[in-house]
Amino acid sequence: MSRRSSRSSRPASTLSAYIELTKPRIIELLLITTIPAMVVAANGWPGLALVLFALVGGSLSAGGANVINQVYDGDIDRIMSRTQHRPIPTNRVSPAAAMVFGLSLGTVGFLVLWFGTTPLAGVLSLVAFGFYVFIYTMVLKRSSTQNIVIGGAAGAVPALIGWAAVTGDLSVAAWVMFAIIFFWTPPHFWALSLKYKEDYRAAGVPVFPVVAGKAATFAQIQWYSLVTVGVSLMLVPVAGLGWIYAVVVIAFGIPMAALPLRVRRGRVSPMQYFGYTNIYLAMIFVGMMVDRLVLDGSVGGANVWVAVGTALMLFGLAGVVTIEVQPAVRVHNMHAMRHAGEVGVTLAFGVGLIIVVWRSISG
Repeated sequence: MSRRSSRSSRPASTLSAYIELTKPRIIELLLITTIPAMVVAANGWPGLALVLFALVGGSLSAGGANVINQVYDGDIDRIMSRTQHRPIPTNRVSPAAAMVFGLSLGTVGFLVLWFGTTPLAGVLSLVAFGFYVFIYTMVLKRSSTQNIVIGGAAGAVPALIGWAAVTGDLSVAAWVMFAIIFFWTPPHFWALSLKYKEDYRAAGVPVFPVVAGKAATFAQIQWYSLVTVGVSLMLVPVAGLGWIYAVVVIAFGIPMAALPLRVRRGRVSPMQYFGYTNIYLAMIFVGMMVDRLVLDGSVGGANVWVAVGTALMLFGLAGVVTIEVQPAVRVHNMHAMRHAGEVGVTLAFGVGLIIVVWRSISG
């Protein structure tokens, strides 16, 4: 009886291991951001079939990238206590089998999006897949404190995919949604990495807290949170959203920007702030979806919303730069020019977005 039970449990255990490789909890971010982007793009519900194609294709593509990431990172996953129980370190799935699985998922995801939604959505899934695997995993993760800043762009692409799945193009509103996730990712991840700092140190991964220390990390979380809220405010006029979204942004944006001060003073733990960042992102995207489905109207005052958003963004970006120019926050063997270039990418994107948004509302 015990032998039969053991044999019957193996397929289920193997299936569970393959599912675990896709990092289902990370894919939840895709669901939270893709559907609202589709609703706003469609000015209403885009249709169940289109939503399902977008979610299935996007989930397969993102899951495939997560699998390849774990194949490449098998060595450091064995070192870190947080990751040493993953399928590859525990030999539940071989690297070769995982590689085939990951590439297959990425390919099928691309095909589902291409034929089920629009070609642009399919291409964007390939871009995100390649960016996460090659730029983040293979280039930045082990060499730069900007790994999660620039590399985190891959996690923001689902908003673009959702928009492109409906319209076949990318508007300014789609890029503002992308920017919300892009600038939200650093404070979100760094709050988590403060807890696992020694894990990353042991594995030789130069996350910001390991290289720069707690004080500088707290400061960067503060600055990036301001930028995130600023970008979120800009979406009000750019996407023509109404009071539901506006109230959500204000209500949840104030704690998003203020809580880092309490984290720095030790009154709120980094993990509590990490939890709040999840709530913030979910509420922002759910808010824009509900707003479009219920109101489908603008609150007006475009210049005011963009002006406040611009002020928060520029103030936050200036703070980011003041921290990044300090030699102590740079990986010790990295050339100063490379570090400046990587920080410059983020700064250029933020400033460029501000210019594009102002032009879009001025006609």
